[in-house]
Amino acid sequence: MKPAREHATNNSQRYFVTAKTWESRALFRAEPWARLFFEDLLLHRDSYRLHEFVLMPDHFHLLITPSIALERAVQFIKGGFSYRAKRELGTNAEIWQRGFSDHRIRDGEDYEMHVHYIHLNPVKKHLCDTPSAYRYSSAYPGWKLDPVPQGLKPITFDGSVVGTAEAVP
Repeated sequence: MKPAREHATNNSQRYFVTAKTWESRALFRAEPWARLFFEDLLLHRDSYRLHEFVLMPDHFHLLITPSIALERAVQFIKGGFSYRAKRELGTNAEIWQRGFSDHRIRDGEDYEMHVHYIHLNPVKKHLCDTPSAYRYSSAYPGWKLDPVPQGLKPITFDGSVVGTAEAVP
């Protein structure tokens, strides 16, 4: 029996979110589509903290901490983009598959595993040779992201937490 879906509300949880385009069409190979997606993604950052992302030709992956219900935050991303694409790119086509998939990040190891997955996704799909070469990813230099959430920062070999002056007890 499948466990009941946890209601994702404003509880400061981190999520790995994936959404696909309608019929897996490679809409984001076109620069105007990709640019508009990022404008819209950044426009709604008052609804979530954006920790990592990758925009692939036919889907996206995000690591976010929503400040509102997760479903509502993703609705802002997908719905906001759809509205703007119809208005600004002149399309009447269906853009997204219904729904999205999500995974609640449980701990630092889980967080790092998903960061690694996001960064390597374009390499595995032969879109680039290294993660930092793919400009539609948070691995590309210059993106301003929200900091790694407290409690999920990787621990170094000496026991200190990366990015802070705290020591792990």
